[in-house]
Amino acid sequence: MDKLNELTKAQKSEDKLLEAKVQDKIKFVQNRNRFESTDFLDLAQKNTAQEILDKSGIKAYHFFGGFSQAERTMLILYPEEFMSYDLGTALDKYYNQTISVIRITLPKEEWGTYEHRNYLGALIKLGIKREKIGDIIVRYDGADIIISSDIEKFLLTNLKDLTRFQSAKIEKIELSEISVIESEPQIIKINVPSMRLDCIVGELARCSRSNASILINTERVFVDFKEEIRGTRQIKENEMITIRGKGRFKILRMLGNTRSGRINLEVQKW
Repeated sequence: MDKLNELTKAQKSEDKLLEAKVQDKIKFVQNRNRFESTDFLDLAQKNTAQEILDKSGIKAYHFFGGFSQAERTMLILYPEEFMSYDLGTALDKYYNQTISVIRITLPKEEWGTYEHRNYLGALIKLGIKREKIGDIIVRYDGADIIISSDIEKFLLTNLKDLTRFQSAKIEKIELSEISVIESEPQIIKINVPSMRLDCIVGELARCSRSNASILINTERVFVDFKEEIRGTRQIKENEMITIRGKGRFKILRMLGNTRSGRINLEVQKW
């Protein structure tokens, strides 16, 4: 319970800090009549920012992370007058000024050897803050790393200093060149002992309930895009569960019970 209280308190503190940052950005836009943006936000932060915007009555904004399906996005705020003009052109220009993409292409002998955590770990090792990093799109032969433009030159200069990337090709590419593999959602079926979040996460992530609890307690699980740290949370039909590193899942419907009393679920997986 102490761990839960600590996590809850930390989350509230982070929410207050994010609210202050968003409110400051809103004031900058209004007072200086220019575009403003936050650093990259995760799903929980995006949801918090959305609530702040809704309460403030702000309509002139977009969430964007380099490509339309991005999970980590920046909040882009702009003067309301742009809503009446060529907003698309103005936004595209701002996106290209604010967001950069570094492509790492590995030598053939290293293809298929690195995962998301390897690329993220390398960036963190260089001292890059997580909020400066957007999605990392892993390919068999490397990865496209979306970042804040203000760290572009630093990465292009320093990534080669890391042993794992000394033989890799490292270059800047345009947003339009991001290698996104479109995946069709799958329909899967699972059965769980109860509708508790930890039980469902265990089945979806194919791990024990204790390991599912670790995923939840380390803030890697979201329900309807809100961070959830209660393993006992009861999940309902049509709720969306996101597990970082595992995928996104929508609980479509309950299909009934097995003879042993377990619940059969139909789930949509991305």
